[in-house]
Amino acid sequence: MAGRRTLTIVKPDAFANGKAGLILALLEQSGFTVQAARVMHLTTSQAADFYAVHRERGFFGELVEFMSSGPCMPLVLERDDAVATLRTVIGATDPAEAAEGTVRKLYAESKGRNAIHASDSDENAAVEAAFFFAGADVLAR
Repeated sequence: MAGRRTLTIVKPDAFANGKAGLILALLEQSGFTVQAARVMHLTTSQAADFYAVHRERGFFGELVEFMSSGPCMPLVLERDDAVATLRTVIGATDPAEAAEGTVRKLYAESKGRNAIHASDSDENAAVEAAFFFAGADVLAR
């Protein structure tokens, strides 16, 4: 059975452009409920730790620089089949390839400045949520 929780981050580009509320509204309209949220400015070290899985990829440095460039908004979201549904709602990484009505089609600037992060598995969702939120910070089911 797929999990009911996932992590997303409204990235610095969308947050700085005043799109966080619009993105949150779209997520709620898609059946998600917010179980935890915060606004923070990741340090370079925090961004590097969070995206450590990408350390060997060519885009790692640029990603860390971008994610530590300004405030972002991590959220724990809940609904049935949360991970897969969120990934559908946000759309393809490249906004030019994203489906109409998805977060990235509506609000992303480019493949690198793509407005939102979403966990890619139930296991990663749990690890990523714990990176930003202590268990007591997340609403109980």
